[in-house]
Amino acid sequence: MKFIIGIGGVTNGGKTTLTNRLIKTLPNCCVVHQDDFFKKPDQIEVGEDGFRQWDVIEALDMEAMVSTVKGWQENPVKFARSHGISLSPEAKESDPEEIYILIVEGFLIYNYKPLLDVYDKCFYISIPYEECKRRRSTRTYTVPDPPGLFDGHVWPMYLKHRKEMDNNCNCIEYFDGMKSKEEIFNKVYERIQNSLLNKL
Repeated sequence: MKFIIGIGGVTNGGKTTLTNRLIKTLPNCCVVHQDDFFKKPDQIEVGEDGFRQWDVIEALDMEAMVSTVKGWQENPVKFARSHGISLSPEAKESDPEEIYILIVEGFLIYNYKPLLDVYDKCFYISIPYEECKRRRSTRTYTVPDPPGLFDGHVWPMYLKHRKEMDNNCNCIEYFDGMKSKEEIFNKVYERIQNSLLNKL
């Protein structure tokens, strides 16, 4: 059985922390990080707001991301091995009893229509403006944030995409990123376990 989980959320909301914990806990689990599909800086346009448009879907090679997800769907065992992920010893492509899980993690994973149909379970972590700005200011990025980027581009784009996502996708479970990491993990893990049991 193949099972695909979406972990979406606002920048610095706790997506990667949750994903990393789930990878260690779930059987035969692989991950596709949306951040791995950012285009090169010279391919990112400067918008009317004066900032490079990092927080829009056009900044990402979404076709390559979809191809990667399809690669996992076609053969999760081969995908895991090619990504250096160890599977359970009994994992065989031909075994219908075996569970294979893919986590798709990112900030715009519910804003690209070709991906919307692949998810078996959708989660989204949000945090309020002040906390998001505080967390973002403590992070170091490969391409550093220029002054004013958060208020001038990041947060307005988050609000725009969140509204678009809410209109396009009605199967998302929302989580408060201000809750403890443990509480969020426990709730998400429980929901995944219940969904897996229902599919067996």
